Amino acid sequence: MNKELMLKVDNVYKRYKLGVIGKGTLVADLQSLWARLRKKEDPNAKIGAKTYDKNETFFALQGISFEAEKGEAIGIIGSNGAGKSTVLKLLCQVTAPTKGNIYLNGKIASMLEVGTGFHPELTGRENIYLNGAILGMTKAEIDSKIEDIIDFSEVRQFIDTPVKRYSSGMYVKLAFSVAAHLDSEILIMDEVLAVGDIAFQEKCIEKMKSLATDQNRTILYVSHNMNTIRQLCNRCIVLDKGKKIFDGEVEEGIRLYLGKNQGEFGTETDLSVIKRPKSVTADICMQKLEFKGKDSIIFYDNEKLKFTLDWQANKELKDVKFKLIIRNSSDIPVGVTFSDAIADIKKDTNYSSDFEFDISNLVADKYFVSVSAIQTNSAGKELFLDHVSRGFAFEKVKTDGNVYTANQLKSWGNLKFSNMKIKNKEI
Repeated sequence: MNKELMLKVDNVYKRYKLGVIGKGTLVADLQSLWARLRKKEDPNAKIGAKTYDKNETFFALQGISFEAEKGEAIGIIGSNGAGKSTVLKLLCQVTAPTKGNIYLNGKIASMLEVGTGFHPELTGRENIYLNGAILGMTKAEIDSKIEDIIDFSEVRQFIDTPVKRYSSGMYVKLAFSVAAHLDSEILIMDEVLAVGDIAFQEKCIEKMKSLATDQNRTILYVSHNMNTIRQLCNRCIVLDKGKKIFDGEVEEGIRLYLGKNQGEFGTETDLSVIKRPKSVTADICMQKLEFKGKDSIIFYDNEKLKFTLDWQANKELKDVKFKLIIRNSSDIPVGVTFSDAIADIKKDTNYSSDFEFDISNLVADKYFVSVSAIQTNSAGKELFLDHVSRGFAFEKVKTDGNVYTANQLKSWGNLKFSNMKIKNKEI
């Protein structure tokens, strides 16, 4: 059975003019125009500011096309500046396309920013009625839903307080609750769950799942958190520099996005060319890292992560440890592991260290690893002798060949890692 088409974006372009448009007053605009006609310097131009020609433009979107059916939950991902928020603003009719057409079949509820549509002087309760009225609901319809909205938002204690006194978390809780409960066929969300706490984020994900499956609403969701995209969406659109480069399965889209934005890693990494933070002492310089006995970065369930690290000591040192911070494909840190301490290190000496690390408690995913050489002072504070934020990457694969699974890890402490084994030798 064919599903009902809820929206269609047909070959849409969006162009913006570069630079400041207008000087703020009619007098200043006339002064600038008169100077331009006489080919004189603009008297209102700021010192050092670039002057743009009136024909200099930027295309935020270039020929975007897609459709969404009733009950679909679509994730839109891409780098900053890819055009994600512009697409949503066009759908919400905040701005109009330069070229192309957008067809909508239903009422839209949107959250493009925290507290969008809220009046700071009105109370939470008054803002619920205001948002409902903007969306075309009657007072009777809002009355029937207001208790559910307040309960879901978890701000009942403050519901009759002006929202200008709310924290950003309270703002987003109430705003999401309003958008999710009001009668709309299409729900548009732009990175709104980044503010709320973990428990509320999970609650919102479950609510949006219910809206898509049980109430057959269409959801468009923009986020940089790949976990929420995996949990909520059944389809993924990837944008890059204003163009659609993928539209299909969620995991394939995420893999394409992460591959473009997190770089390609091999079995060998030249650490010496990677820029270090200013906070490192440079008493140690890590030079090269290489996987042992591997021709790819893929590891299976029964394998241990083994690699060799070549490094140079620029100072005589004692009790140095190496530290790994492991982040998953959504850039969430899942754990940390340390090597045993190296008791004595000679100045101006090159070393080669073999490491072995048990990764059996990692789920199937791609991981990016920060590598540090550290000392710990008497107060327990870590001193960074060298640090590379993305030293290497590896991919954990189940023996059945499935690479990615939904990763539910959200914070530190979910995984307990044993210390790395280390063997050192001078070279």
